[in-house]
Amino acid sequence: MITALYACVLALLLIWLAFQVIKQRRINKVAYADGGVEPLQIARSAQSNAAEYIPITLILMCLLEYNGASVWWVHITGLLFVVGRVLHARAILSNQLKGRVTGMKLTFASMLTLVILNLFYLPYGNLW
Repeated sequence: MITALYACVLALLLIWLAFQVIKQRRINKVAYADGGVEPLQIARSAQSNAAEYIPITLILMCLLEYNGASVWWVHITGLLFVVGRVLHARAILSNQLKGRVTGMKLTFASMLTLVILNLFYLPYGNLW
């Protein structure tokens, strides 16, 4: 299953983002929430943003694969999404607006493509 590959890569991204949060917690001696510390707020924002978009996109990828789409569609959308998420995460952590915008454009483009492809490949005959 191709989606498993992307799930693993994106899990590594989430782990890396979690370490960024842990690092800021240790540096700033904050046990819970963000303590009003901006670098910790930024790290938590990067982690939570990724955690919001990754699950639904992986579900859409898995469904596309299950619905019988070409493996190339799964890889193309998966690669776009991973690149978008990495660009976005790095840009948030380094406070670069351009990278955030580019990352979100790639994220939304891959998600929208997955929605459209799933609707196209949906086995309508099995719905009733």
